[in-house]
Amino acid sequence: MKIIDTSTLDPEGKDLNPSEVYWVYNALDCCLTSELRDVLKAKLDETRGATYAEALRMQAPVLEMMLRGVLVDTSHRARVVKDFEQKLEHLNAAFQRICIEGLGLEGGVNWNSPLQVKSLMYVSLGMPVIKKRNSNGAMEPSVDRESLEQLSAHYHAELFCNFILAMRDLGKAIGFLKTPLDRDNRIRCNFNLAGTNTGRMSSSFNDFGTGTNLQNVDRDLRYIFVPDPGKVFVNIDLEQADSRNVGALCWEMFYESHGEKFAGAYLDACESGDLHTTVCRMAWQGLPWGDDPKGWKPLANQIAYRNLSYRDLAKKLGHGTNYYGKPPTMAKHSKVPVKQIIEFQSNYFAAFPCIPEWHKETIRRLQADSSLTHLFGRQRHFFGRLDDQNVINAAIAYCPQGMTGEEINQGLFALWLDRRFELFIQVHDSILFQVDQREVNTLVPLALELLKVTLMLKGGREFSVPLEAEVGWNWGKSNAANPFGLSKWKGEESRTPPRRIINNRSVLQELL
Repeated sequence: MKIIDTSTLDPEGKDLNPSEVYWVYNALDCCLTSELRDVLKAKLDETRGATYAEALRMQAPVLEMMLRGVLVDTSHRARVVKDFEQKLEHLNAAFQRICIEGLGLEGGVNWNSPLQVKSLMYVSLGMPVIKKRNSNGAMEPSVDRESLEQLSAHYHAELFCNFILAMRDLGKAIGFLKTPLDRDNRIRCNFNLAGTNTGRMSSSFNDFGTGTNLQNVDRDLRYIFVPDPGKVFVNIDLEQADSRNVGALCWEMFYESHGEKFAGAYLDACESGDLHTTVCRMAWQGLPWGDDPKGWKPLANQIAYRNLSYRDLAKKLGHGTNYYGKPPTMAKHSKVPVKQIIEFQSNYFAAFPCIPEWHKETIRRLQADSSLTHLFGRQRHFFGRLDDQNVINAAIAYCPQGMTGEEINQGLFALWLDRRFELFIQVHDSILFQVDQREVNTLVPLALELLKVTLMLKGGREFSVPLEAEVGWNWGKSNAANPFGLSKWKGEESRTPPRRIINNRSVLQELL
């Protein structure tokens, strides 16, 4: 082994050949990392040490998911790409005709060019300019999705905005479908264990420059992913995890000081069996609910505003309210009038007074210690101004979201220990894996048992987030057009597995 004394080297590396430069660079990286590790490890207390240990043990299942990748049905993908490209071509032809013949814009408009779309909206159509801050901090005209949706409220711009948004969606879908595959027709990604401040994983394309963020695949495009031959997909997700975690936090925070009724109001609603209908009954008390529980959900599903039912509003507005959403901001994102949101929040806080008190107590703890620790013991320090609204919003979201990450990761590790479960993707509050299709009826109940994580709250109350399983032969939802997609697990899987041809090689394998 060649020994290089770095203390005597020329700073510019003139004494080394190209290979030796890489050796020294790598060696210094390792040595410095080792030295820093020894210093930092001495600073680990019980809380930080537990977080570090959890990250270390999660490396094995995460690396396995990264190496395995997910198989793509390339034959089906090619058909979908062709169909989408034809739809995009048809839309673009109609759009160009409207621009040329309707507005007299010679040469038409490139819908994929922000500059040309800005000219269309703010010059040709004369729409009021919507400005947003760019990457340099300056305000400039915007034509992003949110801006176009806002502009579509104007009669003369509506048609053009709808065309552009539809074509952008198709273009984005085609771009994803054309993501380069590895030689074995799989898409792989990198999972980052330290990718977020909440402790949740993040993902991106892999170290070899292929793949994509598999945690952010459009639900309508997931059907191109399929299990390996002889296997079947199982997807298990936590039901209403963030909401239930808010309930658990309120119980733990106020049980001793305010009593069970106050502390458990929201958690009891979460565990009632139908949180959103329960919220509807509390937020819209003037509706004719009656005494028969069978009639509550149908009433909650009646339209309340535009195409949104009372139940839709309860889900959307309840989630935003839990995370300290203010009516003007929530109205902007939910497209629900400010007045409707103010009325909802007034009734919501009256039904669940523990929620605003949880907000206040979280802000108090944040500003007292500049850190928060959730019920699984993970601590986060906040380094911004502690009275800044963005910091406060992040602090309120941290504990429930961080707990969801811990719940799904603990379950993922338990599954990984049993080699009959082959893991693919963790998507924040769900896990996709495959099992032998001959054992599916045995292994799904076992997986549900392994994924259950229970906390003992104050007063001896057991808390766990319920789980829901789906089974299928592709990652899309089962419907008339996709009969072999993921279907809700109801005790057994009785469908006959499909005969699948992924590519020409699979045809030859079947023939041989």
